[in-house]
Amino acid sequence: MADRPLISFDYAVKYLLRDKADYVILSGFLSELMGRRVEVIDILESESNTSVPDEKLNRVDMKAKLDDGELAVFEIQFRREYDLLGRVLFGVSKAITEQVKSGKRYNIKKVYSVNIAYSNLTAKREYLFYGKFGGFHGVHFGDETIPFAQAAGKKSKKTVEIHPEYYLILPEMFDDELRGKFDEWVYILKHTAVRDDFTAAGIEEAKDKLDYLKMTPAERKAYDRYMDNRGSLDCAFETAKADGWKEGVAKGREQEREEIIKLIEQGQTIDEIKKILTQK
Repeated sequence: MADRPLISFDYAVKYLLRDKADYVILSGFLSELMGRRVEVIDILESESNTSVPDEKLNRVDMKAKLDDGELAVFEIQFRREYDLLGRVLFGVSKAITEQVKSGKRYNIKKVYSVNIAYSNLTAKREYLFYGKFGGFHGVHFGDETIPFAQAAGKKSKKTVEIHPEYYLILPEMFDDELRGKFDEWVYILKHTAVRDDFTAAGIEEAKDKLDYLKMTPAERKAYDRYMDNRGSLDCAFETAKADGWKEGVAKGREQEREEIIKLIEQGQTIDEIKKILTQK
């Protein structure tokens, strides 16, 4: 079955899937991931990636508001895996605390953390992980549990489970064996391509919206530059570590990172960047 080339998921999330008509793609992705029908009703802009200069190329984050007011927090990383799990916790914590206004009640909506990392993070075979804090478990009597829940409303006896749920997707670990519908999305994340026989929710729309071959020459040029810059950034840092340019690069100093990014955006090659840095 031939593959059809698509635009990378991170580029689509960052630049293309901002119109309500396209929310069906993210809705399908989340529905297959969570095993229930999910509808994205709004995209909430995030400012968390403005503090570190290389993040505009290296990572993507986004918040989506779901049909019942719940939030899905996306984190996509291509490098710096050493701090991924810390960023996951920070992103979820921020999404929770932003819901509470000063002096108001803690009316918390559930947050789903969806994380895509293009590294194995020590995984041996698994490519999809799920995590959740289900409740407080007894220390001496482990069969007793107090669920982490809150009342649905002042007059309601119904409780709502509010603790975040975490998903960690490692596309590079995927062995291309389709075990379920969501694996069709993992295939797309790994190969940036879709097969004609894929039928998971949202994929039919993705075939049309994210088709690389349907882009105009100007759109394709902008996308190709984005991908080239992303790859150049990773290559520059890896070469910096291997060749020992400037001790600060190996230690991850932000000044060196910012300089490398500026050189990449100016169109400098890896060899040219190396020459410039070693002369300092």
